[in-house]
Amino acid sequence: MVKLTAEMKEAFSRMKVFPVATASKDGTPNVIPVGIADLVDDETIWFTDNFMNKTMTNLRTNPKIAIYVWGPEIKGCFQIKGVASIKNSGAEYEEMKAKINKKNPALPARSLVIVKITEVFECKPGPTAGSKLI
Repeated sequence: MVKLTAEMKEAFSRMKVFPVATASKDGTPNVIPVGIADLVDDETIWFTDNFMNKTMTNLRTNPKIAIYVWGPEIKGCFQIKGVASIKNSGAEYEEMKAKINKKNPALPARSLVIVKITEVFECKPGPTAGSKLI
């Protein structure tokens, strides 16, 4: 797996909403906004399935995922690609559920999605657009 740079981690921490893309087994795309995502280490992102029906169906058959990092308070932009796994029990799931319940007890926290980062790509316009950063 790859590790995000200090600048990328800083940008990630400033994001309010993350566009998260998945695709079905046949390649049909799906993009959703994710408001709570945690960078748990340099190469792992956690987010919670509260109401993600299509996204979770996609991840069960095609675990590839993309997360876009961009916003007015962030210099540049980049796309994180990774492979997701889903947890519905265990220590990691319970840790995530406790965090979510503390923020908003009404959220169901049905599953923990763990993304292992595999690649990061440039997405700002110009001659390096689409180039692999790490």
